[in-house]
Amino acid sequence: MSLLAIGLSHRTAPVALLERVAVSGDALVKLLHDVNADTHVAETMIVSTCNRVEIYTEVDRFHGGVTAVTAMLAAHSGVPQDQLTPHLYVHYEDQVVEHLFTVACGLDAMVVGEGQILGQVRQSLRLAQEQGTAGTILNELAQQALRVGKRAHSETDIDRAGASLVGVGLSLAEGVLGPLAGRRALVVGAGSMSALSAATLVRAGVTDIVVANRTFERAARLARGIGGRAVELADVEAELSGADIVISCIGAGGVVIGADMVARAERRGPLFLLDLALPHDVDPGVRALPGVTLVDLESMQEAGLGRTGAEGDAARAADAARAIVAEEVGDFLRAERAARVTPTVVALRAMAADVVEAELGRLVTRLPEIDPRMRGEITQTVQRVVDKLLHEPTVRVKRLAASPAGDHYAEALRELFALDPKVPEAVTRAGAAEVETGPAGEEEA
Repeated sequence: MSLLAIGLSHRTAPVALLERVAVSGDALVKLLHDVNADTHVAETMIVSTCNRVEIYTEVDRFHGGVTAVTAMLAAHSGVPQDQLTPHLYVHYEDQVVEHLFTVACGLDAMVVGEGQILGQVRQSLRLAQEQGTAGTILNELAQQALRVGKRAHSETDIDRAGASLVGVGLSLAEGVLGPLAGRRALVVGAGSMSALSAATLVRAGVTDIVVANRTFERAARLARGIGGRAVELADVEAELSGADIVISCIGAGGVVIGADMVARAERRGPLFLLDLALPHDVDPGVRALPGVTLVDLESMQEAGLGRTGAEGDAARAADAARAIVAEEVGDFLRAERAARVTPTVVALRAMAADVVEAELGRLVTRLPEIDPRMRGEITQTVQRVVDKLLHEPTVRVKRLAASPAGDHYAEALRELFALDPKVPEAVTRAGAAEVETGPAGEEEA
């Protein structure tokens, strides 16, 4: 089985296409199960955010996996495959590890250093675990990606390599409205991006914040945390009248703030709307209204925000994070390759244990007069001899297996000793024997 990742992001596709492909809620669960049900796929995890849709799988064949995953992504999104394929990227084996680690560190974000992706990868893994589509391989990969992302954020200044999408948006708001302190803001949505938006508004000096959400309890919880006020989603139009800044982050698949709603609002001055949702929450038609400015993901993308290389300290922070990714990818791949030889080593020890058992049984049959104490001494001596003979080859093959061509060493071992590492009884018995009788302090599988 091999790792395969297929996706598209702000780097390869326009926002309009990302908007059509993005999945959430029940649609995400269905795509997760449909991909995992394919005969070529053993495990599946999907990362679907405002800026990317990526399907991570463990497959038995590269071409079969690519064909199946691409076809299902096209079918679920309603985008014809010939229109979707030019925007897709495909990563295989080592490339998958490097890509996910890079994403988790915020190095592939629209704004370099964006930390929101860590929580999104965590949510993607949790969903795959809950739905039973993530097995050992993807669990280990995603868990390590989360650890690498945390390390990059704690050991480097990658967080400062670029402002968050919210920070970029509010900088644009200041250009339109002037200083934000004392302004009134309306936050539509109560998810993680909305919470980040509200916290950023507070840091900017905005003290009058209203939170609207479909689930009032979630809106109230967020509002309490920032000293704001919660309202029902149906009250958004009424709240537009007093707002200077509106940040919307629901992405519910339909317009939440229509041009007609904004036109009817009795505004006291300029209105700045920041739409961070995918699909769009705000009707692009509001741009035609006097005194209204709308910034959304598409306009950020077109302006190239976060896509130009940072300089000075920011560039050094990004380089440091990339160095961490390179180091962690190497460590992960070496450990993963070494783990592949474990069943072969276990099968070798099982074969040796069977030989010892058979020969000792033959000895007892031929010399029944041997007393129990002597029999025990003979048994321990023979086992020690076998363990010492096997120890150095097994340690070496584990070490050699960590190299890029490591599979060849395990294959050679299987051929030389006619081993079958898939026999479950052998794996169970020899695995226990290796733990119990292996030389103390030596390298383990």
